Amino acid sequence: MTESERIDDYIASHIDPESDYLHRLYRQTNLQLLYPRMASGHLQGRLLKMIVEMIRPRLVLEIGTYSGYSGLCIAEGLEAGAMLHTFEVNDEQEVFTRPWFENSPYADKITFHIGDALQEVPRLGLQFDLAFIDADKRKYTDYYNMVMPHLRPGGFILADNTLWDGHVIEQTPVRDAQTQGIMDFNDLVARDKSVEKVILPLRDGLTIIRKKTNQE
Repeated sequence: MTESERIDDYIASHIDPESDYLHRLYRQTNLQLLYPRMASGHLQGRLLKMIVEMIRPRLVLEIGTYSGYSGLCIAEGLEAGAMLHTFEVNDEQEVFTRPWFENSPYADKITFHIGDALQEVPRLGLQFDLAFIDADKRKYTDYYNMVMPHLRPGGFILADNTLWDGHVIEQTPVRDAQTQGIMDFNDLVARDKSVEKVILPLRDGLTIIRKKTNQE
């Protein structure tokens, strides 16, 4: 076992446990889906729940549902009457994910959309308090530019995978579109004076962004 793995085990044993429902979902994600590493997992899931409890949003947007693990963690932290709108562009994912939402204790807090968030979110006409971006890395700047007008002043964006396995600091020329997409997004956010931002080296990198109010 590597030092990193031992640290991961230590962290997992000293934070709130993963529920049986989420554990079963994570296991089935690994057994049935391609790229199971895309699921948030225990540590990030507990962080998402806690951030939601801290911010206390009424409307949350998630771009990139995948197996539903992160969505369930977000919904777990929501207060009564709050709602998560989660978007998955891959319609083949619906067969796996929708039952996990509908059979969960948080089904009444989740609206599951199949479709392209870039097209569908503006049609909702909603203003969100929190957005979680974890979808096609090539389109991160597009998601950011789309979300910002629909995010209330003082609202937050969480963007996953923003360190991208360390590829963002490699010295060799970037050749793949996903790495370039993450780098372009990171550069865009760094230049944006209308937001505060911090990158946490959690798993594959998690950027927390706060949209400033008009008085700031």
